[in-house]
Amino acid sequence: MFLIRVPASTANLGPGFDSIGLALGLYLEIHGSLSDSWEVVPLTEEMAAFPKDESNYIVQIAKKTAAFYGKELAPCRLFVSSEIPLARGLGSSASAIVAGIELANLVAELNLTNDQKGRHASLFEGHPDNGGASVYGGLVVGLHTEEQTDIVSFPIKGVKVIVAIPNFELLTEDSRSVLPKTLAYKEAIEGSAAANMVLAAIVSDNWKLVGQMMQRDRFHQPYRAPLVPHLAQIEEIAAQNGAYGTALSGAGPTVLCLVPEAQAEQVQEKLSSKFPDFVIKELLIDNKGSQTMILSEADKEELSFL
Repeated sequence: MFLIRVPASTANLGPGFDSIGLALGLYLEIHGSLSDSWEVVPLTEEMAAFPKDESNYIVQIAKKTAAFYGKELAPCRLFVSSEIPLARGLGSSASAIVAGIELANLVAELNLTNDQKGRHASLFEGHPDNGGASVYGGLVVGLHTEEQTDIVSFPIKGVKVIVAIPNFELLTEDSRSVLPKTLAYKEAIEGSAAANMVLAAIVSDNWKLVGQMMQRDRFHQPYRAPLVPHLAQIEEIAAQNGAYGTALSGAGPTVLCLVPEAQAEQVQEKLSSKFPDFVIKELLIDNKGSQTMILSEADKEELSFL
């Protein structure tokens, strides 16, 4: 039996639209083994909504990845669980894609590098931020085209993440539909400069500046703000309680706050008080990315669902 563990992700951090991602400590897990036929067994409520045979999205991604390398994937029995809420801007679809790629890599013995995994994830997703973060861990910066995918990653320490997860979904396609087809040249330059400054501030450990630049987005947040009226409120409360910065997580509706470790509990408590219907979580940044392992007999004995 094997284990595949894939972290959630947030994208953009404000101005880094479709190019900056961060891996978060919520996980999609698959416990699997070879079988005579495909079977997907959901272990968590949200996973129960998906097909339980080879038409499951994770299996389809795995089969397509194996086929790319001329391999036919042997059928498996998969026990799937996830802490990542669906359609909330925390990379649930990207984590499923990366899980499928890891499944193909393990079962078909493809020996893929992280660069190859990131390339496949970006081709399926259309951009490198969420999938890249789930593969590499930490903070990723990427550029994806049909011809090539380039992703650079580096670990992030000393910062915690508070996520405010609303009790409603916002589909990515709906959130993308409000974006403009073009931007004025001057506005695009300002947005690009803000994205550059976010990265420069992160690598120089200037988190106060990171927070300032997170507010300077020109690419998506001004257009998506009407869909997430809680964004401005969370930004104000978080700033008053010591957060570095706040941004829409991916396409939303989740809002993410970067906070000093010492202020994380206070920010979480204040947001929980203001938004009792939201799930407010304190998360670590995952610097490892997707992981696979073969389970020992002792490991298997601890699995209650077998």
